[in-house]
Amino acid sequence: TSLKMSNFTSETEFLLMGFSDIRELQIFYSFLLGLIYSAGLMGNLLIVIITTIDRRLHTPMYFFLRNLAMVDACYLSITVPQASFNSLVNNRTISVTGCATQVFLVIFMAYVEVTLLTVMARDRYVAICHPLHYPVIMSPRVCLQMTLTCLITGLVYSAFHASYTFRLSFCHSNVVHQFFCDIPSLLRISCSDTFTNKLSLLASALVVGAGCYGFITASYVRIFSTVLKFPVKEDQKKAFSTCIPHISVVSLFVISGIYVYSQPPSDSESLKDIIPSVFYTVIPPFLNPIIYSLRNKQIKDAMGIVMKRTIFIRK
Repeated sequence: TSLKMSNFTSETEFLLMGFSDIRELQIFYSFLLGLIYSAGLMGNLLIVIITTIDRRLHTPMYFFLRNLAMVDACYLSITVPQASFNSLVNNRTISVTGCATQVFLVIFMAYVEVTLLTVMARDRYVAICHPLHYPVIMSPRVCLQMTLTCLITGLVYSAFHASYTFRLSFCHSNVVHQFFCDIPSLLRISCSDTFTNKLSLLASALVVGAGCYGFITASYVRIFSTVLKFPVKEDQKKAFSTCIPHISVVSLFVISGIYVYSQPPSDSESLKDIIPSVFYTVIPPFLNPIIYSLRNKQIKDAMGIVMKRTIFIRK
């Protein structure tokens, strides 16, 4: 399928950008994406299962971690399987309905991801800085309310941006310079006036992304100042081990997301358009289960117990 289609007026389908035009590389990228997806999905589902089965992990921290793992599993499933399949069969077409659905779901999952990471920072702040009030401040009811707030506001946020984008006409081209449908790439090929779209997108990305990142950073500044006052070095090490992975994942996710959504329009068809998007759509949901499980003793212990039970049942 040719990637160049000028004077495109029929809004029936779009052409997504591939990782390569070389057939051997297309197959390689297909299997690589399939491997990343399988590993990420298994890792996130494993965290959901372990934090559900083990009663010792029925705490606010693991409640949010379980929710994050479910969001990550869904987030990966929106873009990666289709990108892997498209690369394998060398088919880059996507219907307008499919594109609109993908835009809505990507924004929804990204929003819920960043707000959940913010709530998790709040949870760590209360646990470390106000341990005596922790059971009251982070009660099961409050945790549920926080999660529902993330989901409901996420639905409103993504519905607004998806509908505001697809009211536009696309006649310059049908080539989306991305491996999935995203708003910045669609705005580049619209023949309508996109100024208000770009303004609302940039403003909301900065408010949500920078706002959440600022809140998370402020929480961790207070956390680290409190941790450094701990008299026992072992307690300091334990506190840092739960905080540093979190702040590193948040930084990667938010900075790459803001970078993509604040970039000026470009007509290039290079991998430079794709790589930053991989850093906020694929890498964080893939890395989260690895980071949280490998650096968390309770998760590793619970994983060992679950595996022993499984082996015992099979015997």
